[in-house]
Amino acid sequence: MLQRRHLLAALTSVAGSAAVGISSANAQARVQSYGAFLESVRAQALAQGLSSSIVSQALSLTTQPNASVLKLDRHQPEFTLTWAQYRDRVLPESRFAKGRSVYAAQQSVMSPVSARFGCDDRAVMGIWGLESGFGAHDGTYSVIDALATLAFDGRRSAFFRNELMKALQILNDGDIAPAAMIGSYAGAMGQAQFMPSAYLRYAADGDGDGKRNIWTSEADVFASIANYLGKCGWQVNEPWGQEVTLTKVLDKAEIGRTRQRTLGEWMALGVRRVDGTAFSQSNVQGAVVQPDGPGTQAFMVYHNFNVIRRYNPSDYYALGVGLLGTGIVSA
Repeated sequence: MLQRRHLLAALTSVAGSAAVGISSANAQARVQSYGAFLESVRAQALAQGLSSSIVSQALSLTTQPNASVLKLDRHQPEFTLTWAQYRDRVLPESRFAKGRSVYAAQQSVMSPVSARFGCDDRAVMGIWGLESGFGAHDGTYSVIDALATLAFDGRRSAFFRNELMKALQILNDGDIAPAAMIGSYAGAMGQAQFMPSAYLRYAADGDGDGKRNIWTSEADVFASIANYLGKCGWQVNEPWGQEVTLTKVLDKAEIGRTRQRTLGEWMALGVRRVDGTAFSQSNVQGAVVQPDGPGTQAFMVYHNFNVIRRYNPSDYYALGVGLLGTGIVSA
């Protein structure tokens, strides 16, 4: 029996050592494979004419796939919030209070920048507040490390490789140093949370220094958000929407942002302002959105609501931006 125990212990030890050896070999092979992937990225970047020095600096920030990035990418929560739950989570009174304080300090910078790029302060404040808590939380990940990890081993590798190449292009343009390019685990950058492709298309210089710094220049953040919305068709001095009261239940087929009618037609169907009064204009086009269904909070939304959705294609998000920005700027 003693000999049998010794034999089992020896076999267990050998098996354990073998498992460790296999695991170590797999890890080494993975690192080597990642190194080969980075070399292919380097070759592609140099073929596009990017600076060898900048590319080397950037790719030195990632040596192996980032386990934290992969965990977040693969274990995103599957539960669905109701609108009421989302509203309570992202629109606490503390966020409005902070926004009013921040806006009082930043209005002299924000207002002329917003106007110059075809937007207004309500939308800029709403997006800035939801995306980064008015600049307080712009991410902790190296964008190069995050994008390279997801391009190598993510669910949408082609998409993230394209974003990685665009991030290298941004670094090549000199707007930000490689180590200072931080963002979310998925590569959304700075206080505006732009993906690199959005940055190249919409980022703007608000402070006149020739750079587009959405990380530490508030003026550039404001300019970039305003430019994004302006180029997507924002109508200045027009509302995004408003809360409404329904005097009778609307058919489900009548609800939704694409089902537009004039306000006169909506009034005939029993839609009123939230205080129960009639709309002041009858020929304006709008749609009724009621995210949680009959008997719950309802909104009349207009053209600018759909422009906000170009930033993030979610009714919840667009409502959150609209309510936050209006609650701050119009307070």
